[in-house]
Amino acid sequence: MIKITFPDGSVKEYARGTTAYRIAESISPRLAADSLAASVNGQVVDLERAIEEDAAVKFFKWDDPEGKHAFWHTSSHLLAEALEALYPGIRFGIGPAIENGFYYDVDSPVPITESDLPRIEAKMTELARQKEPLVRTEVSKADALRNFTEKGDPYKCELIRDLQDGTITFYTNGAFTDLCRGPHLPNTGLIKAFKLTSVAGAYWRGNEKNKMLTRIYGISFPKKSMLDEYIVMMEEAKKRDHRKLGKELELFHFSQRVGQGLPLWLPKGAALRDRLEQFLRGVQKEYGYQQVITPHIGNKELYVTSGHYAKYGKDSFQPIHTPDENEEFLLKPMNCPHHCEIYKYKPRSYKDLPIRLAEFGTVYRYEQSGELHGLTRVRGFTQDDAHMFVRPDQLLDEFEKVIDIVLYIFRTLRFDNYTAQISLRDPENKEKYIGSDENWEKAESAIIEAARAKGLKTVVEYGEAAFYGPKLDFMVRDAIGRKWQLGTIQVDYNLPERFDLTYKGADDKLHRPIMIHRAPFGSMERFVAVLLEHTGGRFPLWLAPDQAAVLPISDKYNDYAGRVARYLNRRDVRAIVDDRNEKIGRKIRDNELKRIPFLLIVGEKEEADGLVSVRAQGEGDRGQMSLEAFGDLVTGLVRDEIEANKMNTEEKV
Repeated sequence: MIKITFPDGSVKEYARGTTAYRIAESISPRLAADSLAASVNGQVVDLERAIEEDAAVKFFKWDDPEGKHAFWHTSSHLLAEALEALYPGIRFGIGPAIENGFYYDVDSPVPITESDLPRIEAKMTELARQKEPLVRTEVSKADALRNFTEKGDPYKCELIRDLQDGTITFYTNGAFTDLCRGPHLPNTGLIKAFKLTSVAGAYWRGNEKNKMLTRIYGISFPKKSMLDEYIVMMEEAKKRDHRKLGKELELFHFSQRVGQGLPLWLPKGAALRDRLEQFLRGVQKEYGYQQVITPHIGNKELYVTSGHYAKYGKDSFQPIHTPDENEEFLLKPMNCPHHCEIYKYKPRSYKDLPIRLAEFGTVYRYEQSGELHGLTRVRGFTQDDAHMFVRPDQLLDEFEKVIDIVLYIFRTLRFDNYTAQISLRDPENKEKYIGSDENWEKAESAIIEAARAKGLKTVVEYGEAAFYGPKLDFMVRDAIGRKWQLGTIQVDYNLPERFDLTYKGADDKLHRPIMIHRAPFGSMERFVAVLLEHTGGRFPLWLAPDQAAVLPISDKYNDYAGRVARYLNRRDVRAIVDDRNEKIGRKIRDNELKRIPFLLIVGEKEEADGLVSVRAQGEGDRGQMSLEAFGDLVTGLVRDEIEANKMNTEEKV
């Protein structure tokens, strides 16, 4: 017999060799039916894996990330089985579960396009109904290579060559066998509903020098009703796509002549960005930040010193060479090394700290063309970056103040559903990181304590830390439930050491400051994209590119419309005139589609009495107002939007 310990601390005895499924069944048939995978002594495994020793066991259902992972991983194998049946000679790359669904990369003898997806789905349905078990087999490296060599699948052979003998497993469902670590569902019959969503190109192993494979994306669920809900959400997501809205609202543009991943901000988009920047500058001023400006390039040695070149050099743009053969520069991939040099330009005392340096700094990173996506994945972007240099006794207080800034931004911009992710280093792979264990433990403890002090809802993710320090990442759910990473705060003991940063303490000795990295928006590009999709282009009034459109009912009133707009703009109300030769109904419809908060209709009576007839977005007619009253209405609403979420600013610095 072996002892099984459950999450509530209770212990029961079972026969050696039992499985998680049989244990679940002994507790309740409903638990067994709902469980998709289990952890045994911390390792996520199939429900049918034999348990040979005393173990702590936990079950994962659909609502658990581990449960979804097993479900979607099995779905990728079901997809591969269908593809192998439909396309003889097809070769397989990788087929993982991802955050929302799964994909499989394939090298097909004939092109696979989106028009082929219904046929593939039909085959998947046929196979799923057969309730094929997922059978796990341990194989030697030699046998694994022999299997896929005989099959003629070079991609699997390449993966196997990188594996250690004794660690290789196959999974078989029906006629399909794959190289895989698992875990998987007990059988394919649990997959009740699925949809293949798109086809894309993907370089083998993410390397542009390798062959372009076909990547087929999909999503699956244990109930058809869940798939129906997902399809509705995806239709809404299409309407909210920031690339579509950015074009409609004339915010940004991409030009092949300028280059991939390099957005051009149009006048309305530039004004929107500027308002976001001014908003954050105002908050930073209250908290004692000092603005700095650093160059767009830096000497390669700067990034060698910081450690960025060793970690990210392959993802950087190629070095810039000067007439001096000994000089190499890089387009700036990070702002923090530059800020370290600003700190270091003169001696510092303990009385000077904390020092808070802020910059809207544009950085450049080489993203492969297949990974670029609108504003969310670009090659040049502006970070709302800041770095605090603090004494150990100031660390927690400064970290908590940054949390306050992030939460204020979220409240003001209506991001109400978020989780703070405590991103720690991978304890099993410490060579990925720089610095001593002692400093990492202190930094991780500080983040955990600050998050607890602020009462944040948190999750812990191992392996998600930056290479120089742990992070607190804010994971936001948008209006239709999608998750985005916005805002990050990091504690760093390592860059101060690498740059030999010091301050003179009260004991007259030199001490090392601690560095806090923070970017509440993350990047202006990504933040605008997420904000566009979250609001559907209906920005808060204070942020809207155009707050009012003046619509003359005929050409006779164009002059008055112009006077109205000029008056409002002098009152800091952003107003435009739609003086097209169109009927007033068409003007109203067109400007409502542009998400303009207020439409001001003017004709004979309005001009005679100095009035405007007001329509509010989503509300309809609000009657006539004087220009002064309407200006007061807008400025008051804007003030309320900002002030309603403001925290007490006394003694922030």
